[in-house]
Amino acid sequence: MGLKADNWIRKMSLEQGMIEPFVDEQKREGVISFGVSSYGYDIRVADEFKIFTNVHSSIVDAKNFDPHAYVDFKGDVCLIPPNSFVLAHSVEMIRMPPTVTGVVLCKSTYIRSGVLIPTTVLEAGWEGIITLEISNVTPLPAKIYANEGIAQVLFFVGDEPCDVSYAARAGKYQNQKGVVLPRV
Repeated sequence: MGLKADNWIRKMSLEQGMIEPFVDEQKREGVISFGVSSYGYDIRVADEFKIFTNVHSSIVDAKNFDPHAYVDFKGDVCLIPPNSFVLAHSVEMIRMPPTVTGVVLCKSTYIRSGVLIPTTVLEAGWEGIITLEISNVTPLPAKIYANEGIAQVLFFVGDEPCDVSYAARAGKYQNQKGVVLPRV
């Protein structure tokens, strides 16, 4: 890599647009932290949510997704019902270089509150807004704060580009914007 990890993230973001908008330091005062970190970048959750509900007795089917399974919500704070789930998206647009893969992990502040985000891989060559799956595994409602940190992306840099990038194979979630539902 040749640079310290945080300096590499700065260089890739400021010169090549890897992360936009890019916050060049860790923001922490009075918020759940976001911005550049030691070996990664703490992304923020936007203010648009799809809250899963059983009002219409829908069945969740990844191959035939029913839009009645959720309600749309926009706001500064999202309440996730007990033992439920929301979809949201990152504030940041991510552009993975052909030599880099990212892994999205939930921030410990939320994990310690019973709010989980499953691990997601951002493959080399992928770009878009990250769709976030956020689960409340507690028997109580859980708050999510829009425009604050929600997850960390850790970057793994290879010595050379992969043979077939996500972009080259026209991955189904390439260039996604907003919350993107399951695709087959």
